[in-house]
Amino acid sequence: MGIVYSSVIEAPRDELFAWHTRPGAFTRLSPPWQPLTLARESDSLKSGKAELRLPGGLPWVAQHDRDEYDPPHRFVDYSSALPMRLLVPWRHTHTFDALSEGSTRVTDHVDTLVPARFLRSTFVYRHRQLADDIARHQWASTLLPEPLTIAVTGSSGLVGSALTAFLSTGGHRVVRLVRHSPGSPDERLWNPFDPAGDLLDGVDAVIHLAGASIAGRFTDTHRRAIRGSRIEPTRRLAEAAAEGGAKVFVSASAIGYYGPQRGDAILDERSERGDGFLADVVAEWEEASKVAAEAGLRVVNVRTGIVQSPKGGVLRLQRPLFEAGLGGRLGTGTQWLSWIDIDDLVDVYHRALVDSELRGAVNAVAPNPVRNEEYTAVLASVLRRPAFVPVPDFGPKLLLGEQGARELALADQRVTPGRLLERDHCFRRPDLGTALRHQLGRFKTDVG
Repeated sequence: MGIVYSSVIEAPRDELFAWHTRPGAFTRLSPPWQPLTLARESDSLKSGKAELRLPGGLPWVAQHDRDEYDPPHRFVDYSSALPMRLLVPWRHTHTFDALSEGSTRVTDHVDTLVPARFLRSTFVYRHRQLADDIARHQWASTLLPEPLTIAVTGSSGLVGSALTAFLSTGGHRVVRLVRHSPGSPDERLWNPFDPAGDLLDGVDAVIHLAGASIAGRFTDTHRRAIRGSRIEPTRRLAEAAAEGGAKVFVSASAIGYYGPQRGDAILDERSERGDGFLADVVAEWEEASKVAAEAGLRVVNVRTGIVQSPKGGVLRLQRPLFEAGLGGRLGTGTQWLSWIDIDDLVDVYHRALVDSELRGAVNAVAPNPVRNEEYTAVLASVLRRPAFVPVPDFGPKLLLGEQGARELALADQRVTPGRLLERDHCFRRPDLGTALRHQLGRFKTDVG
């Protein structure tokens, strides 16, 4: 039982081993469909331990074996906490064999009672993530003379947790701007409406992700929370970035800028803004960041589409329904859905940091938007379930109200990543089927 899985990564062995030693490696390699929660990441591949939580609060402790630590060739971890070490014995050997100066065979050898067929998708995912992340960092190294110090708001959210892990495994220092008492040297207390004068001392770049979720019924209270958590905090943080000496200010934004009902019109960054509450908020949100641009910083506004990850957003809500065979199109199903794989979104933020030619609005969407009925069909096919339960228009209206349904669930926006395509940006997963299979662990074929 267990599994041996290997693949060749186009990177030097030392570089690959070093990547695994950095904070965020476990997060980047953890399949998003698995019900594991990271409680504490290991601080050493030699003798540290990672603490995880399974459903029901069951602990899983991955202890690293000091005697088997042989950098940059090998490290080993094993399950050490009761009851899981008895129920599911697990010993994982990570091996790195240099094939040439710039090529390495990475092998995962797991001794366990779990059959290989239940583990294979996990290791397909891990090896693809590693190869893709390493390739992005190698590309960036041609543009950056040295690693950056990057301050990030919203670092614990769906996008923030993936992005900060990616950046730290690439050798950058991530400073988390938090609204609670800092718990480590890389956290700083951030008051969104009155940031401290030294908040961004020593910071090269700022990524601003924080903001109240737009999901929900569009009541007066909800609208105030959406607007209030974005406009003034962005302006204050942009001012702090300018005063603190940062060179780049990257702020989250949204394709809501284009308005909810644009039909078949192909929308890029040169398209006119639309109407509606979200279009107004996004316009003000982006305007607030111009304080930094006026001070000479390079400012990028990342207009994000519908993020695809089973850990959050729309896919997290739809997945259980589709797996139960209760999925179906929304409304007529003809409305356009402009989506993006979460790892491609991470890459967009990464590019915004390092590409000096990128500034202003950037559409963070895949190059192939789909209609809702196609999204439904692809998701059902990936999960191998029928999708015969359409949701009429009144369903979202009951849940979100008239305005919420119009601007969120039934929005019709055919957005393209014009600026990224002009920059010859390479998407990891430009088509929906490939993205969903990767994020849900439903691979057509294995590699390695």
